[in-house]
Amino acid sequence: METAIKNRYEFLYLFDCENGNPNGDPDAGNSPRIDPEDMRGLVSDVALKRRVRNFVQLRFGNEAPNAIFVEHQTNLNTKIALSHEEANGGVPEKATKDKVEKARKWMCRMFFDVRTFGAVMSTGPNAGQVRGPVQVSFARSLDPIMPMDLALTRVAVAENVKGAKGSKDYQKWEAEQPEDELRTMGRKAIIPYGLYLAKGFVSAHLAQGTGFSEKDLEALWESLCSMYEHDRSASKGVMSCRGLFVFKHVGTDGNAEQRQRQAMLGCAPAHRLFDMVQVRRAKDGPAKSWSHYKVEAPQPGLLKDFPGVEFMRKC
Repeated sequence: METAIKNRYEFLYLFDCENGNPNGDPDAGNSPRIDPEDMRGLVSDVALKRRVRNFVQLRFGNEAPNAIFVEHQTNLNTKIALSHEEANGGVPEKATKDKVEKARKWMCRMFFDVRTFGAVMSTGPNAGQVRGPVQVSFARSLDPIMPMDLALTRVAVAENVKGAKGSKDYQKWEAEQPEDELRTMGRKAIIPYGLYLAKGFVSAHLAQGTGFSEKDLEALWESLCSMYEHDRSASKGVMSCRGLFVFKHVGTDGNAEQRQRQAMLGCAPAHRLFDMVQVRRAKDGPAKSWSHYKVEAPQPGLLKDFPGVEFMRKC
């Protein structure tokens, strides 16, 4: 296993959505998530992590050590059982603490998302729980958004014809229908435009427990910069990464050992660092595109106000 990271990080992730639904709310007919108090749009942390998983799966072919634990349409207990078979020689009737720990370590070695985001693996054959070093907040739009529920014409129907057993039965039914009854209406929920900001945190201490390495960290940065390029769909419209701003804690002490402790613990509060990146309106009126905003951020390198922290822009 690669050596775990030795530095704490915080990051700001800036992305936008044009004429699409960045994250549907199942409790609201899958319309774009919104904060009713200020009408700003929301994108859940789960939605962001799903796209990181999808990109890593594409990038590395879903093979260990970068396989994905939480996949579409799978039973998580299948992989948990496999962890016991590989680590303990079989699924125990009663998992002891030692066997659970061996299975947990095997899961961390094999799966990128377990090392990164953590996982609850006590749902079937118990492989314990992992608290991931990478945590991401809900993203919030910089300005209020305007959800639109659009009516669409569907030029075909998907009728489950009673008694039909094959294609000829369906063709016979079609021939008997009035022409205007072979089309229907549908709906699509979109926003014209929204610029969203999410905050992220990477703990060097929690990374020691999962083995989250420098290679994993680079895969995370690459995913955030590129994941929307491989997640195109009609419902999402045009989504793009507009900036990934990273703060790396490096320490200031002259003693190498003490400086390493500082780098892991951190040299400044996260909220103070986040305040150094300001996204402002560049034009008046409704925000319709990225050009309506401007970003003010520090120059790359060590920060004057926080000499133990290095700032970089990844994309």
